[in-house]
Amino acid sequence: MIDPFSDRDPINFGDLPAGIDALLQQGVAAYRQDRLRADGLFRQALAAAPGELPIYFCLYKIHTYQGNLDEAQAIAESGLREAARQAGWDLDWRQWRPERNLPDGAGRFALYTLKALAFIHLRQNRPDRAEEILASLRQLDPTGAVGWTVIEALAQGIA
Repeated sequence: MIDPFSDRDPINFGDLPAGIDALLQQGVAAYRQDRLRADGLFRQALAAAPGELPIYFCLYKIHTYQGNLDEAQAIAESGLREAARQAGWDLDWRQWRPERNLPDGAGRFALYTLKALAFIHLRQNRPDRAEEILASLRQLDPTGAVGWTVIEALAQGIA
């Protein structure tokens, strides 16, 4: 099993409140030994600070790696909506339009999470849904800055 948190050093989740960062760091450490505790710590952080995007990342990542794909999808979709809200974008990613420059902050997180959803759909054996997302990412991120080209290569290998 791949460990999504294989680094021994603290993970830089960005500018988070100290208490939220501490919960995420504890969750990362717990994941190696006690995945239920890790999930609980991440969910505690989410309940305390639902606007902090790295929390969604932690949750959808652990659930994807554990094969809890429906849960990973639900969390990624929630994080995607929160990121879109923060970026001032439509909550439906199908309505997003390319911007002159690749966005930073919440917009970049939204694109990264959209890529994660494509991967989750591939793992769920839903290649049509993954392809719909990839087609959008080709327009929104033509340089592949958020790494969607890796997911596209996986999709092509499956086809």
